[in-house]
This record gives sequence, structure tokens and C-alpha cells, in this order.
Amino acid sequence: MVSAPAGSVVVRYFAGARAAAGVDSEILQATTLEELVGTIVLTHGERLERVITACSFLVDGTQTRDRSLTLGPGAVVDVLPPFAGG
Repeated sequence: MVSAPAGSVVVRYFAGARAAAGVDSEILQATTLEELVGTIVLTHGERLERVITACSFLVDGTQTRDRSLTLGPGAVVDVLPPFAGG
């Protein structure tokens, strides 16, 4: 697992988000979930932007869609697209 330097957050991508990002995880700078989403889109482009609009997020293990949420230093943010199942 990747550990984040002070002031950074660890972003982990799953399923279609991982495929669109082209990486399993990365360390980015952000103070809110909204800022993080913006950074992700700038970094990875339109393909991930389309996927991320349907994603939910786990921040330190707690599910949220509140993009105004403040991210603490070293937070772990999981990007979870809708999963198909049967």
C-alpha cells in the first residue's frame, strides 16, 4: 500500500475507475473531496471524468458523496464506481 507524505491523500481506484485512471493508487494534494475530484479529472482526463460522475467515495473507510468534505492529511480515499452484480 502507498503511504502519503504530510498534506497529501492516498487515492485508490477500483474496477472501472482503476481502468480509466490507468493506476491502482496514487498520492495527490487536496483539502476537500471536491478539490480532489478536480485534481483527479485534470490528471487523468475525460475518460475518468465520465466514470467519476457515477462514483461514490470511501474516505478513511466511511462512505460519502459529500464533496465539501474536508480531507485530513494522510486520508485514504477509495473511488468506487457502481458495481454490477447478480
